[in-house]
Amino acid sequence: MPNYNKALKTLETQKYKRYTITAALPYANGPKHIGHLAGAYIPADLYARYLRLKKRDVVFVCGSDEHGTAIANQAMKEHTTPQAIIDKYHTLIKDCFEKLNISLDIYHRTSSQLHHETAQEFFTDLNSKGDFVEKVSEQYFDEEANTFLADRYIIGTCPNCGNDHAYGDQCERCGTSLSPEELINPHSALSGAKPILKPTKHWYLPLNEYEPFLKEWILEGHAKDWKTNVYGQCKSWIDGGLHPRAVTRDLDWGIKVPVAGADGKVLYVWFDAPIGYISATKQWAIDNNKDWEPYWKDKDTKLVHFIGKDNIVFHCIVFPVMLKAQGTFILPENVPANEFMNLEGDKMSTSRGWSIEMHEYLNDFPDKIDELRYYLTAIAPETSDSEFTWKDYQARVNNELVAILGNFINRVMVLMHKFFDGKVNSPSGDLTFTDESLNTAVSQIYDELEVSFETYKFRQAQQNVMELARLGNRYLTEQEPWKTFKNDPEEARKALHNCLVLIGHLATCLQPFLPTTSAKIFDMINWPAGTVTFDQEIKFADGHQLNPASLLFAKIEDDVIQTQIDKLKAKADSLAAPEVAEEVVETALTPAKENINYDQFAAMDIRVGTIVAAEKVAKTKKLLKLTIDTGIDTRTVVSGIAEHFEAEAIIGKQVSILVNLEPRELKGILSQGMILMAENAEGKLEFVAPASTMPPGSGIK
Repeated sequence: MPNYNKALKTLETQKYKRYTITAALPYANGPKHIGHLAGAYIPADLYARYLRLKKRDVVFVCGSDEHGTAIANQAMKEHTTPQAIIDKYHTLIKDCFEKLNISLDIYHRTSSQLHHETAQEFFTDLNSKGDFVEKVSEQYFDEEANTFLADRYIIGTCPNCGNDHAYGDQCERCGTSLSPEELINPHSALSGAKPILKPTKHWYLPLNEYEPFLKEWILEGHAKDWKTNVYGQCKSWIDGGLHPRAVTRDLDWGIKVPVAGADGKVLYVWFDAPIGYISATKQWAIDNNKDWEPYWKDKDTKLVHFIGKDNIVFHCIVFPVMLKAQGTFILPENVPANEFMNLEGDKMSTSRGWSIEMHEYLNDFPDKIDELRYYLTAIAPETSDSEFTWKDYQARVNNELVAILGNFINRVMVLMHKFFDGKVNSPSGDLTFTDESLNTAVSQIYDELEVSFETYKFRQAQQNVMELARLGNRYLTEQEPWKTFKNDPEEARKALHNCLVLIGHLATCLQPFLPTTSAKIFDMINWPAGTVTFDQEIKFADGHQLNPASLLFAKIEDDVIQTQIDKLKAKADSLAAPEVAEEVVETALTPAKENINYDQFAAMDIRVGTIVAAEKVAKTKKLLKLTIDTGIDTRTVVSGIAEHFEAEAIIGKQVSILVNLEPRELKGILSQGMILMAENAEGKLEFVAPASTMPPGSGIK
């Protein structure tokens, strides 16, 4: 059994005076789906609620990211203005967060005057100290519209699949990442004219000059406390060499560059967006008559960013370099990024209609907010990609929330009213646990719960709380007060009183996860909701009157789930582009190879490994250099999968690796093994990996 007391003592020494918690700023260019909710917003909310229950000084900030070409592009699609787009989706997203009980202290927006001033001041600070590098480069220019073109405003034919409506950054038919120079017959999305290349000056943040700082701060300072996927992606970027990154661009929509002669230039959205955390804190401080600076500049403040894995580089490398260059800000202590959540066997995508948007769920299930919070936490993609299925959602609600949590509380409340008129009778004084085994078990669960929260293991934390409900069901079944009441009513009362104390602890611990349910439980046991902290003892006074019992959860029927599955498929079908549809051609499977004997198979040593770093092999299209933890060592494997996977996206993935394959040199790199891949008839590759996370080195037989 883990030594939780030792872990708690260690955590006790890491307490801070205050906590600044940020959740990734969602782009206000459209609705957000439940994958975003699971990736950043529920984890951040759980952590903030936990800290408040520990009486910590917390500010939890977020806001809409409202600049950049994504906004302008959406305005073009909807034939309106960028301002109309951000007003529409900012309101929608903010409303969804409120209804989903995301307990933000402020939900700000980067279009505010305060944010513009804050971002411009930040740019000016760095520019005045000479932290930027000025460069002149050639960029596509529309002579008819008299403007430089962002990549998304350049349309042409994809050199990979022939799609004649590919963008300058990506072909949405085949998914290939592109640059404008690669497009065939490029033309402007604004005027239709063929663009020309024209020189333009921009300001760059020299990330390469901060490599020594990043190596010391991340690779040495956070090797043990950051998640493997976060650390691995950072290491891969740093080891691959960093390059200056433009902080300005030629665009009308955005924050004007505060430098003379920079007409028509705005701050790049990646530069201004994270400053949105600072401006949001400023606005919160103004609204609450507080000083914002300690939350961003005091070394006794803990800064934690909650994001999805696609934002790791910006929050762990780029933004910290900005903060370091400015010189007066603290750096993030942790960035517990989550992986992605898939949906019914496929990647979630709003553009393809394969998603459950937050507002859609709220429209269909306005009374099942806690059920969604519970399920998304239970399957949170903390260490690897996870999958939402409606059937599993139904099973978790019916078999766990209804049958375990709701059942225990309802049975106790009904029996208390049936046998004792819902009144606590404890003439000896305040009622606490009279069963020492229950008291010990609950204390142990609190310790485990606190360690789980402090180490960002929210799935485990929720399991810790559910163990309280399971403990209660077991105790109630063992005590059988409905039987003992006939011959020994005081023994029945004693058992039910112990269950009441346990329910008080359940209501307390459920507050971060199921805030609405927790409030209902507090109401049933007749305690003011939201007044109980993690450090408060649960007591009932003699004569305390309980309120009537009520059902906490309703069972979800099969027809409700089937309706959602049908709705998802119909939405995806309606958005399927007819020009993308291709004739299905049957492809014969590769015939089976000749038989081998068992000894030949047994000679292969195949184990579970975890990819801890990945990078492209220079001057090759197909090769990735992988660093894999095999359990027995950490080794390098060169694999021809670069055309199928982005290096940064596979860090933290588990693979099957043949560890006793004779080493082979590829492009000057010694490859020490081979990873197993599955390939379908169309040539699509997937990793052969265990269904759930296993320790590196686990044998495959």
